Amino acid sequence: MRAAVISFTDHGALLAAKLSGELPKRRIACSAWVKKKDAVSTDRVQALDRSLREWTREQFQKAELLIFIGAAGIAVRSIAPFVKSKKTDPAVLVIDEQGRHVISLLSGHIGGANAMARLTAELLGAEPVITTATDLHGKFAVDAFGAGRNLYLDSMEYAKEIAAELVAGRRVGMRSVFPVFGAVPEELDMEGTPPVGFAVDVRRSRPFLHTLHLAPRITVLGIGCRKGVEEAHVKEVVTRVLEEHQVFLESVCRIASIDLKKKEEGLLGFSGWLKVPFETYTAEELEEAESEDGFAESAFVRGVTGVGNVCERAALKSAGTRRLLIPKTAREGVTVAAAVTDYTLWMED
Repeated sequence: MRAAVISFTDHGALLAAKLSGELPKRRIACSAWVKKKDAVSTDRVQALDRSLREWTREQFQKAELLIFIGAAGIAVRSIAPFVKSKKTDPAVLVIDEQGRHVISLLSGHIGGANAMARLTAELLGAEPVITTATDLHGKFAVDAFGAGRNLYLDSMEYAKEIAAELVAGRRVGMRSVFPVFGAVPEELDMEGTPPVGFAVDVRRSRPFLHTLHLAPRITVLGIGCRKGVEEAHVKEVVTRVLEEHQVFLESVCRIASIDLKKKEEGLLGFSGWLKVPFETYTAEELEEAESEDGFAESAFVRGVTGVGNVCERAALKSAGTRRLLIPKTAREGVTVAAAVTDYTLWMED
């Protein structure tokens, strides 16, 4: 995590300096500034050489945590033009100039502001101020649960509905296609079918009338293609295949193929668009892959690449499994298969 701290007084700058020294010990890279006339840069706190608006705009794009040491109004006015979504906004904290209270102001759950408020308060000997309802009632928070495990949430509306049900004292449903480790909170019903609940799955399963999906990023795509295929075509084919199998595109963690395709611009561009790694294997390495159901072999593909199936073998090899999620699907010069890596859902942090 990257943190950016802004202060406005001499005492605030001292608090900023303390945080810039302590947060890195918790694996949080931290840069600190002071916006004050005639402020002097030090080893830990820089004098701000631009407007507060420019600083805020830049940090909203670069940092995962913004800390304002000063009045809450300053923070609110500074971030207001840049607030977009609970899914993308960084965590924002406000600390009073005396360091007595740390307020979780924005992105309390998904952005981690509530957790960061508690940590920062601990470092400063301050009192954390948390205002989210599930925390105040001591209830399970599904958005924080998902964010802490890097799960994709497909509906913030259903997340809000789950929170409202829990705050009202009603149980919500939970399903997981993966093994569950740890104690499941009492307010989560893993056997009944309440109208509202969440499912941990890479597919769009719907065990409840209103189902929030939490998708782990564990799907590996194996892709084969003709030479010179365009990125847009790869994107269109893969998206269509995943939709047909009800698999979330957001669950993809990497793309795999044969080493003959390691410089294929269409595949490189697609992996860049998805922001996931692209890895390749030799024909000999792909031959080592095993499948529970065998492979859809092609004599033509073997003659060209040295292995009878690229996409299925690449997906299984990369995922380290023998079971396919999606078997070989061929569309206009692109073949796609998918597998998932081993995954266990940990209930405890």
